[in-house]
Amino acid sequence: MFARSTLAADDHVEAAARGRLWVAESGGRAVGYALYSCVDGQAYLVQMDVDPDHGRRGMGRALLEHVCASAAGEGFERITLVTLRDVPWNASFYASAGFEVLEPARYTPSMHAMLAEERGLGFPMHLRVVMQRWLGRPG
Repeated sequence: MFARSTLAADDHVEAAARGRLWVAESGGRAVGYALYSCVDGQAYLVQMDVDPDHGRRGMGRALLEHVCASAAGEGFERITLVTLRDVPWNASFYASAGFEVLEPARYTPSMHAMLAEERGLGFPMHLRVVMQRWLGRPG
């Protein structure tokens, strides 16, 4: 089974209502999801996961591209995420989709807040990396 979201049900309902949550289904059940949010005027990929039994079929890439297209459509120039540094389906996957690692000197206050939230959830911070993808200028 794939990871369960750490967000409250109300957060999922709000994300869906804003068009910021996508769920991939197969055989009538959820097999992947992606959601993003806005913090201090910046788009963040909050969570994304695909059931390992449905991996390597392009589902994760499709979910990620939906997120990026939606964020660009809302006028965001960039989208940011925090992920695991050395896990093949994490940082290297996002790098292959145009995300770049940000050095800590470039972190914004909202990025520091996001990292503090992850620290509070017990994530191993020495394995985490902040990445960002350019989406283009708002039209």
